[in-house]
Amino acid sequence: STGKPKGVMVEHAQVTRLFDATADWYHFNETDTWMMTHSFSFDVSVWELWGALRHGGRLIIPCHHTIQSPEDLYRLICEEGVTVLNMTPSAFKPLIMYQAESEQCDQLRYIILAGEALEPAILKPWYATRSEDSPQIVNMYGTTETTVHASYRVIKAHDSLQVLSPIGVRIPDLTTYILDTQGRPAPLGVIGELCIGGAGVSRGYLNRAELTSERFPLDSFSETKGARMYKTGDLARYLPDGNLVFLGRNDHQIKIRGFRIELGEIEARIAEHPWVRGITVVALGSDSDKRLVAYVVADYADQLAQSMRDHLTSLLPEYMIPAAFVRLDALPLTPNGKLDRHALPEPEKDAFASQGYEAPQGEIETVLASIWTDLLKVERVGRHDNFFMLGGHSLLAVKLMGLVRFSLGFEMKLRTLFEAPTIAQLVVKLSEVDDTQEDILGVLMPLRPQGNRLPLFCIHALLGLSWSFTGLLKHLHKDQPIYGLQARGLNGGGQLAESIDDMAKDYIGQIRRIQPHGPYQLLGWSFGGNVAHSMAAQLEKLGERVSLLALMDTTTEYSNLEEEDEKYSTETHYHEQSSRPGKELVGDEIELLENVERIVRNNLDLINQSTLSVHADISGFTLEESKTVLRLGQHVRKNNMRLAEQYSPSVYTGDMLFFNATVPALENMPIIDPQRWEPFVAGKIDVHEVKCTHIEMDRPEHLAVIGRVLISKLEESYQRQRSNI
Repeated sequence: STGKPKGVMVEHAQVTRLFDATADWYHFNETDTWMMTHSFSFDVSVWELWGALRHGGRLIIPCHHTIQSPEDLYRLICEEGVTVLNMTPSAFKPLIMYQAESEQCDQLRYIILAGEALEPAILKPWYATRSEDSPQIVNMYGTTETTVHASYRVIKAHDSLQVLSPIGVRIPDLTTYILDTQGRPAPLGVIGELCIGGAGVSRGYLNRAELTSERFPLDSFSETKGARMYKTGDLARYLPDGNLVFLGRNDHQIKIRGFRIELGEIEARIAEHPWVRGITVVALGSDSDKRLVAYVVADYADQLAQSMRDHLTSLLPEYMIPAAFVRLDALPLTPNGKLDRHALPEPEKDAFASQGYEAPQGEIETVLASIWTDLLKVERVGRHDNFFMLGGHSLLAVKLMGLVRFSLGFEMKLRTLFEAPTIAQLVVKLSEVDDTQEDILGVLMPLRPQGNRLPLFCIHALLGLSWSFTGLLKHLHKDQPIYGLQARGLNGGGQLAESIDDMAKDYIGQIRRIQPHGPYQLLGWSFGGNVAHSMAAQLEKLGERVSLLALMDTTTEYSNLEEEDEKYSTETHYHEQSSRPGKELVGDEIELLENVERIVRNNLDLINQSTLSVHADISGFTLEESKTVLRLGQHVRKNNMRLAEQYSPSVYTGDMLFFNATVPALENMPIIDPQRWEPFVAGKIDVHEVKCTHIEMDRPEHLAVIGRVLISKLEESYQRQRSNI
């Protein structure tokens, strides 16, 4: 329980046998069309991806905002003739409601539910309008450690009247045991820990020998020498007919929205905060709508929730950050000294991160506040409360879209909620004309135009897009304006730059529209650092002052970029991306899904395109529109590569802040040496190391590191600005 994810070593042969062992149940073939609805950091994606490829079928990979919209998802299912659909029960629930009202017809053969416990009652509306045989709904229980799926149960209409979660029979080449606390087989009908042996049991955890030994003991019931079993930590029991029912966890591990979470990992990270003297984290709510609540023993109550959330943001993925933080004088204990979970109080309003209560204004805000109160199960909602800090997540956001459409008549996009997560902000967005697609590819893109501080201007990498800099917003002062500069040509118009100096001159003209005179603050990532350096040098010659020049892992010398492009192959990028822990943060899931799509279709180069995929949802583009932007981006990138190879830096007389990626992107590939900038910077070069590869610098955890340094430098600049007023 360190807060670090565990890698599971699964063999190719174990994936192959998974399909062989289930072939008599499913009869997949080349006529099937599969849909990949999971990020490929999630084990179910192994089943989706290789299920299609191994049987010669088609694989449809929708973009993130399509997956989040039941309306768009069901339309795509019908249009593409999807026959095999895999979803978590909580993700399938909104689709049930939409398809019942839709006039479209699907061609589904199988709906396979997996990833979290099934509450059979959620299927009642489905069976009210659909046959129980066409499509066939199957509940599959499994763990990553035993190669995705371990059991199979066809769900019938009468099952929706049951309370228990049926997980059926084992996959034929596996063995299942229900063991008591002494490791002995429990009698029929008696609850015990579900343990799994057989061909699907993986090698164990990568570089975690002790944990592997603990979770993967020898299978004393097997006749195969050296065979091991996996202790799932799940409680189950056998029914008289030989089927299994799932009864929850026997330890501190839970599943929320398909993500398996060790509560101890969250507690370990919270305990690092200096205020904390005691901590326990619990999950409240039903399986389909769980949320995490942290109970903290601390002396300080003021802004506890906000402080804890700020502390955890750079340490844990979003889905592991508790929705509420309740301060206690001491943790309640039972007479025998154990934590008394039943005595823990329900979280009240001040347990959620809040901006201070201000009542909703006007009819629309009042209706939205009422919707949020019911949806988030909180006592009241102010106009400045943040949807996500009140416990909202992507699945609840999807529900909110439908409720807003029904109650107010607004067609709200998912990206709108991420841009405007408070009621006051959301009302403004809903009332605006949607001209995002025109602006989002413009040369000067406002990321946060509000604020009375000097703006920070962020310059794009090779691809030409600046969307990834949105990841800095939450790490900088709320009063800090931020703008992104983007290459001409991304929207199909505009002449491409002839040189980096010409590009810098163009961008100076753009930023002067916002800030006519200095001091200026510039940040550039990779190629954008060269442009920022040229801008700083040119501004000096114009008699302007540059108070901040910051470069994110920028080199001074470019050569053989086309050759390096080939070295950094699609397969390498796939390997890097697939080794990442899954995150619920929308940007990350978009990146994972869209990178898989590009790998499968093999029609686009992946170098430096993560900036597009990370924020595809913010753009609101459809899949086809996103692909068009990518193609135009390739044209822009090729031109920028040519400019980089021809570029010779001039001298800038001020100081430079340099963020240096310390992890090689490929074996034997050198990292960038900041000292190479010394001939081109007369002032001091302040180097800060970031433990990542060059291409990973725009990921949330690394932007958090960069943001902590930037906010200090920007604050210095702000104080100088105030002293000169």
